[in-house]
Amino acid sequence: MEIEARWSEAWSFLLMGGPAIWAIAALSVLTLALILWKVWRLLLMGAWAGRNTENAVGMWVKGDRSGARTTLEGRKSLRAVVARAAIEGRITGEMTEDQQREEVERVANRQLGQARTGLRALELIATIAPLLGLLGTVLGMITAFQTLQEAGSRADPAALAGGIWEALLTTAAGMAVAIPASMALAWFESVADRAQDDMEDAATRILTRGGHPASAATAAE
Repeated sequence: MEIEARWSEAWSFLLMGGPAIWAIAALSVLTLALILWKVWRLLLMGAWAGRNTENAVGMWVKGDRSGARTTLEGRKSLRAVVARAAIEGRITGEMTEDQQREEVERVANRQLGQARTGLRALELIATIAPLLGLLGTVLGMITAFQTLQEAGSRADPAALAGGIWEALLTTAAGMAVAIPASMALAWFESVADRAQDDMEDAATRILTRGGHPASAATAAE
C-alpha cells in the first residue's frame, strides 16, 4: 500500500508539473545512469589504481629495468599503460627522445580521453536542467495569471496561490537534478586530473632517469 501511495504522489507531481517536469524526470534517469556507468567505467580503467605503477617507476629510477617492466606487465590501469609505454620506448631504443615523448603523450591523451568520456553529457544536464525548470515555472505562471484575468473580480486568491506553487515545482525539480549532476561532474574531473598529474610525473621520471644500457656502460668505464 505504501508503494502504491508513493507512486500515486509521484504521478500527481508529474501531472502538475506539465511537459517540463517530464523532461526533467527523463534527465534525472539519464543522470543516474551516467553516474553509475561512469563509476563502473573508471573502475575498469583503474582510475584509482596507482601503487603498482609507483613501484615500477621506483624500480626504474633505481636501475631495475627488468623489474619495472615485469611489474607493469599485463596492467591495464591508466597510469600503468602510460608508464609501460614510456619504459618500452626507453628499453627498445628505436625512437629518439622527442619521438618517445610524443608517443607517451599520444598514449596519455588517449587514456585521458577515455577517462573523460561522458563528462560533457553531465555538464550539459547540469546546465539545461535548471533552465527547463525555469521554463516550466514561467509557463505555469502565465497559465495562472491567464486564469486570474479570465476570473476577473471573482478571482480566488487561493486558486492563484495554488497555481503559482505548482509552477514553482519545476524549478525545484530542475535544481534537484542539476546539483547532483554538477557534484558528480566535479568529482569525475578531479579523478581525471589526478590521473593526469600522476601520468605526467611517472612519464617524466622514466624518460629523464635510468639511461640506456649503452650509456650506463660508457659512464661506468
